[in-house]
Amino acid sequence: MEIGTSKMPLLRTEKIKKNFGGVQALKGVDFYINQGEALALVGENGAGKSTLMKIISGVYPQGQYEGRIYLEDKLAEFSGTKDAEKSGVAIIHQELNLFPELTVAENIYLSHLPKNKWGKINYAKLFEDAGKILLELGAGFSPKDRVEDLNTGNQQMVEIAKALSLKAKILILDEPTSSLTNQEIEKLFHVLHGLRDKGMGLVYISHKLEEVFALCERVTILRDGESVTSANLKDMTEHDVISHMVGRELCELYPAKQVIESNLPIKDVAFEVRNWSAFKSTEGKYRVKDVSFQAYRGEILGFAGLMGAGRTDLLLSLFGHSKYESKGEIYIDGKHVHITHPKDAKNLGMGLVTEDRKKNGLHLEFSISENIMMAGLGMDSAFEAINYQNVGHLVETLVNKLHIKIPGPMFPVKSLSGGNQQKVAIAKWLAINPKVLFLDEPTRGIDVGAKYEIYTLLNKLVDEGVCVIIASSELPEILGICNRVIVMREGQLVATLNGASMTQEKIMQAEVGVI
Repeated sequence: MEIGTSKMPLLRTEKIKKNFGGVQALKGVDFYINQGEALALVGENGAGKSTLMKIISGVYPQGQYEGRIYLEDKLAEFSGTKDAEKSGVAIIHQELNLFPELTVAENIYLSHLPKNKWGKINYAKLFEDAGKILLELGAGFSPKDRVEDLNTGNQQMVEIAKALSLKAKILILDEPTSSLTNQEIEKLFHVLHGLRDKGMGLVYISHKLEEVFALCERVTILRDGESVTSANLKDMTEHDVISHMVGRELCELYPAKQVIESNLPIKDVAFEVRNWSAFKSTEGKYRVKDVSFQAYRGEILGFAGLMGAGRTDLLLSLFGHSKYESKGEIYIDGKHVHITHPKDAKNLGMGLVTEDRKKNGLHLEFSISENIMMAGLGMDSAFEAINYQNVGHLVETLVNKLHIKIPGPMFPVKSLSGGNQQKVAIAKWLAINPKVLFLDEPTRGIDVGAKYEIYTLLNKLVDEGVCVIIASSELPEILGICNRVIVMREGQLVATLNGASMTQEKIMQAEVGVI
């Protein structure tokens, strides 16, 4: 797939505007991507990045926005995503769009399966063509493998292979590494560098600035629906990018930590777990094994560990929301409690902001008000009515407290940016005035400005007496906001660190088994 080597404008936009129910999402954005270029598109959540890319990729067709799109200096008017794909524009969304029960080859060519003269699928050609693309990408799996048997990194390769099968000239990647391991990220970047070198234009959307500087040559920064700058990254620092994103100097990435005594008395233990395990008795397999810890009032306790270490399984099982059996003891404010279902946890004053907000944390089709009030009203489905007159004040209070940018409380939560969706997921549990709040990957896919706001909120919750426990794969986040960190490996606790011992090096050593 040799597109060419000399750089040339592949795509540019003129004065793109988009309105959602009176809210101006884009205010006349000019944007361009060159041939053989990796361009970073960054901005705070709600800045308009996803909206702009949806216009460029045909999700919002001609007529649903103002302005013009030019492909290689020819006016492009896409009637939908298939029209954009035919023109060479492909997008890989953060939530992968694959059919897990189908083979890799079927997923790659699903929209244009090769047929024989009788109109039936030519599987020999299908597997041969898919195999060639996988070979080009250096993929270590077969076109005959089922997608459901692949890890997340390899599933992402299938999405890239789909784009190559469509002869894409421009590939848009929206937060592509949010669920990948470091090894998978390294492999992805190797593939992307190769595609760029062959002339493909890459638009890379990410809040991880270290990745932006590692992959891209140029950056376009959006703020409040406008393009505020487009510059070569070699002429910028991370601090410069952040300042343009938030429109102000952000001197610190993390607010000051709460100050706590190193030897808190037993009476300040807010949450305690003794000999906790989560397992499948039929398989004799443990996801969490014999875990004991205490969380003190007045601190933020963090859980670190490599992917698969058991952090998420621990929080889910403690909350009564695990597919595994569990045993052990839980104490809240010194009282022994029994939790077999999330309703039990909620009734005891516990909340859980899940790792995957779209799959497990929110009902995307429901309104913002319905989502915020869901835990407080005990809603398990869409059929339980909400008295908006009674709850409107609480919703307004929480929206203001978390600085959630919304067009209105009755809009569906899917209309919000990722960062604002995350704030709604947190607001849902604040509505019950929790005693204990679990947060799994609390700032995944969120920009630096919104992260700071969430960190400040967590500090306020601690001040108000809430026991805050987070699990995060981002070590700077753990070090930046937590007073103590517990490191997990293979379902077990292997280290508890605080003070001078709480360093990135010590955490990583514990994660890999050096200490």
